[in-house]
Amino acid sequence: MELAGLNIKFLPGVGEKRASLLAEELGIESYEDMLYYVPYKYIDRSRLYTVSELDGQLPYIQVKAKITNLATVGTGKQMRMTATAYDDTGALELVWFKGFKYLASQISPDKEYLIFGKPSMFNQKLNIVHPEIDPYDEAADRQLVGVQAVYPTTEKMKKSYLTSKLISKIQANIFKAINGKIPETLPAWFIKRHNLMYLHEALHNIHFPESPDNLRQAQYRLKFEELFYIQLNILKLKFNRKAAFRGHVFGKVGACFNDFYFHHLPFPLTDAQKRVIREIRADCGSGKQMNRLLQGDVGSGKTLVALMCMLLALDNGYQACIMAPTEILANQHFETISEMLKDTPVNVGLLTGSTKKRDRDTLHEELRDGRMQILVGTHALLEDVVHFKNIGLVVIDEQHRFGVAQRAKLWQKNTVPPHVLVMTATPIPRTLAMTLYGDLDVSVIDQLPPGRKPVTTYHVYESKRARVYEFIHKELRKGRQAYIVYPLISESEKMDYRNLEEGFEQVAAFFNPLGYTVSIVHGKLKAAEKDEQMRRFATGETQILVATTVIEVGVNVPNASIMVIESAQRFGLSQLHQLRGRVGRGAEQSYCILMTSPKLSNDSRKRIETMTATNDGFEIAEADLKLRGPGDIEGTQQSGLTCNLRVANLGRDGLILNEAIQAATAILENDPFLQKEENNTFATQVKRLFKTKINWRYIS
Repeated sequence: MELAGLNIKFLPGVGEKRASLLAEELGIESYEDMLYYVPYKYIDRSRLYTVSELDGQLPYIQVKAKITNLATVGTGKQMRMTATAYDDTGALELVWFKGFKYLASQISPDKEYLIFGKPSMFNQKLNIVHPEIDPYDEAADRQLVGVQAVYPTTEKMKKSYLTSKLISKIQANIFKAINGKIPETLPAWFIKRHNLMYLHEALHNIHFPESPDNLRQAQYRLKFEELFYIQLNILKLKFNRKAAFRGHVFGKVGACFNDFYFHHLPFPLTDAQKRVIREIRADCGSGKQMNRLLQGDVGSGKTLVALMCMLLALDNGYQACIMAPTEILANQHFETISEMLKDTPVNVGLLTGSTKKRDRDTLHEELRDGRMQILVGTHALLEDVVHFKNIGLVVIDEQHRFGVAQRAKLWQKNTVPPHVLVMTATPIPRTLAMTLYGDLDVSVIDQLPPGRKPVTTYHVYESKRARVYEFIHKELRKGRQAYIVYPLISESEKMDYRNLEEGFEQVAAFFNPLGYTVSIVHGKLKAAEKDEQMRRFATGETQILVATTVIEVGVNVPNASIMVIESAQRFGLSQLHQLRGRVGRGAEQSYCILMTSPKLSNDSRKRIETMTATNDGFEIAEADLKLRGPGDIEGTQQSGLTCNLRVANLGRDGLILNEAIQAATAILENDPFLQKEENNTFATQVKRLFKTKINWRYIS
């Protein structure tokens, strides 16, 4: 029985209207979708209390009792329905503030009910407000007397009475309808080897746990399988790529690399940079095509490492390029690399959307005949008219800002695919990196260059704005510069723009009379105007830059020592960390000030506390993963995680992930193309779960 092909609307208890709501709110359309909509918590309803055992201090409890004395009391908003529940030991009051007619029609005075809720004392009387009630004979059938599942629901679902309780009923109806016929998705030998529950048993226990131990086993089976198949797909592509694609061999270290290393290095390499360069050299000399992810915090020296690897390509007769997501960042890379190579014979070019046709024609010609050795650019590098003589290394900066189809075009620039080095300044937690980038080899620069001081971070309430302005003024008197960043969650949010403009006027009103210039930058400015404002700030003509997060990546101003983030509670941890990375790029002490209202949610408070406690990007990324989950972490939407996690949680299931990786690796080492008969189930499931026609993960 193919559960994915059974439409949920035909299941008893669902129908057209509820099916439409489930599809709209949760993306649930089939029996399979529903079975994998798992509870977020469980309530232990294994104990039945007597009324005489209850008091107002107990948590949620349940009693078996009869119900009588139904009455409607009060008027208007004070109207409520009351009833008396009683057993052989005593009585208590039940109270409801809505749904009177329906409840009255469901309650019969001669039946026993399972009553579930939180007891409390009111006017010296014991009561339960809005209890759940179920006929006792049906409750046992629906598994309401053991460990009970609680499902997440949306506001729209609650308004339509599509509650957790109803979802539980729908799940029970599925098991009745399929009568135990859930196709197994793992081979029997594999289930036995890893001591796993069978799928039918696991799915039944995830919704209707027979015991706490069965629930744990069910959760493990489903989490392990989910992570195992993601890893099997990723690692299969990695094994296949290494088998299928030979790579350019960078066999020597020659004049370009050595001259730069011994005579032009701007500062000594850190041990972390040296380690990463050795890893990249080993890859590029292996005869296999390199696909490596380079992680490093803002300011850790990734660009220098990338440049030295490009020089290695030049020494072996190849060209290299670096692609950045914005013109600002491409210009910055070009200026940085040109400055470092100014006393060397290396020819460096820049290609962006703004490059004039005459310069573009010359550049194209030099690329084709090999005179242009290193090309820096934006998406313009992907144009069909751009032809290299012999491209050997492609560096992609802030790769999550490129679509996979765009990145794929770089592979078509040479008959033998170039080595690929993907860089990101967004620290990725280890468990997420293994899931998103499991096919890539990973290098990490985990040291800052000598002389860099950690940014000091403060949390300040908005009522102290005057003190913050005075602090900024103190830094400006030292010749420093400051960013003031406002949230702009959506380009269409008029209120955000109003806050930004009012903030700009407020800042200008305070600082202009003191002799300082204030600029403003946001996404609705024309590119030329935005670039001009950025340029003025970078050259020091402007002392304060009021901006949205367009400055998150791209502008390098070592003289800027203050980052003020307005309404900091509206930003994610990853974004806050990226913004903080705009300062602290020089030798002077720098500061990040997180401005918030006094009213903060628990999650917002945790984010702010994390930011003030550490500068470690990987520690922050781990905290972000636990708070928000993988789907919200910046960059993951385009990273190739083609199967959304339904059961596993990368913030908590790192150990299970490791076991899944080991299991997948063991299978692929013996059968990299999953062609053996014993692995037929794996091959079928990978094909079913990952239907992407192009293996984009070859690209990055």
